[in-house]
Amino acid sequence: MVVTAHPLASVVGADILRRGGNAIDAAVAVQFALAVVYPDAGNIGGGGFLVLRQHDGTLNTLDYREKAPSAAHRDMYLNGQGEVIENLSYKGHLAVGVPGTVDGMVQAHATYGRLPWAQLVQPAVLLADRGFPLTKKEAKKLNEQRKDFIRYNSQSPDFILKDRWRPGDTLHLKDLARTLERIRDQGRAGFYEGQTADLIVAEMKRGTGIITKEDLAAYRAVWRKPVTGQVGDYRVISMPPPSSGGIALIQLLTIAQDYPLQDWGWNTVKSAHLMIEAERRVYADRAKHFGDADFYEVPVKGLLDTTYIKSRMQGYSPKKATSSKEVSAGVPPLPEGPNTTHYAIVDPEGNAVSVTTTLNSSFGSKVFVGGAGFLLNNEMDDFSIKPGYPNSYGLVGEEANAIAPSKRMLSSMTPTILEKDGKLFMVIGAMGGSTIITTVYQIIQNVTRYGFTMQGAVSAGRFHHQWKPNWVLSEWGALGFGTGAGLWLKGHKIVPKYGGIGRAAGILVLPNGQLEGGADPRGDDAAAGF
Repeated sequence: MVVTAHPLASVVGADILRRGGNAIDAAVAVQFALAVVYPDAGNIGGGGFLVLRQHDGTLNTLDYREKAPSAAHRDMYLNGQGEVIENLSYKGHLAVGVPGTVDGMVQAHATYGRLPWAQLVQPAVLLADRGFPLTKKEAKKLNEQRKDFIRYNSQSPDFILKDRWRPGDTLHLKDLARTLERIRDQGRAGFYEGQTADLIVAEMKRGTGIITKEDLAAYRAVWRKPVTGQVGDYRVISMPPPSSGGIALIQLLTIAQDYPLQDWGWNTVKSAHLMIEAERRVYADRAKHFGDADFYEVPVKGLLDTTYIKSRMQGYSPKKATSSKEVSAGVPPLPEGPNTTHYAIVDPEGNAVSVTTTLNSSFGSKVFVGGAGFLLNNEMDDFSIKPGYPNSYGLVGEEANAIAPSKRMLSSMTPTILEKDGKLFMVIGAMGGSTIITTVYQIIQNVTRYGFTMQGAVSAGRFHHQWKPNWVLSEWGALGFGTGAGLWLKGHKIVPKYGGIGRAAGILVLPNGQLEGGADPRGDDAAAGF
């Protein structure tokens, strides 16, 4: 089974599995297909994280997160008075980190792939060259971004060749097709060297960006040891720093184990209040302690220490909300002796892959590489551009996530795999910036504590708290009038979130061994299996 953010990408992945490919083969093909049909987050100009569980239980994770260019420095988005220059880290060429997606896919395939590389990239080439029909949601998003595409690009990309896109219109991406052909035929060198690299550097020069040929040549994805935690009957396997998602998710699930959420009921005042208070404390830890472990000593073992995690709920009152002003990061014990889309894949042998990939915000920096036809990320905004200053998602950070040359920026991406009794149980992850962690958290709780189906758990209403700002985001109807009123009486400020919180993709292994996909109705997401 393959679950992705776009029906055509799901079909591509399932077809690779039918042809004898494994989960990694399908992941590579899906990544490139999403770069064509889901350009707001699917990418070759961004980065991501991959969590792998092989059928024999062997684990690995791949960090292909973007990196700061070599010319980056901690005050690069501040003016002479030390104040943040609005939008400089968010839109335009200076917002771009060195892309990691292509190298990540090359390394994943070289280590675990089965089918020939060219066979995995070819479906994306055909989609870009022959064209594909726009969905209603994708047409709407392209129209909404038209002004920014014009403002931040000196060479008009294919996306703005029409004044207004309509559902069913066919979008041809000829420049992108040629770029994908170079990647198909030359592998890593087809992106980080030669013509594509020349086009990226030329685009940087046109827009005062700072990525160089040397930055591109030096980029390498990194295999890392996953973070794991035992929570009740389930072993949680997720991404380590520079993603904050894995540790934060395990912290949230561990806190919840001490409370009878299933007895309290789904999204009741009692259960929602407890979850919000846990999120408040975990996100305070995130702001202080998380960053690129290659540059900053993240206290991973201390943050995952069960005693420490449970101690964070000291001061929790079931009767009233805690002010975020009264909550600060904890001091984890020292160890003994870091816009997005997600896809989930389980192959016929039982190998499972959970991948979250991103350009950061929708359509990234809004900058296309002239002549190459693909969008560049705006991941530099995920650094702490000034201590205590919120980024585009309202997240604050400190020294651990300060800008430095070649450093990877902190992420909330949470690609996750769950085992039960030593066997594969769930593959899950989400898009949604700072809401990714709480989205995955609630979906896991929906299945393991409340008995939801996979599709039901993904579809169910969601809410979110991230310490600062001091309010609860809630999808319309997620909490209901009674729960909302009850939380308000406890002192929570609830802000409605129109358009949904997160978009998830999940696969659940049923007791009889069959697979159930969960494709998010908030988008065009689709499951394809056989």
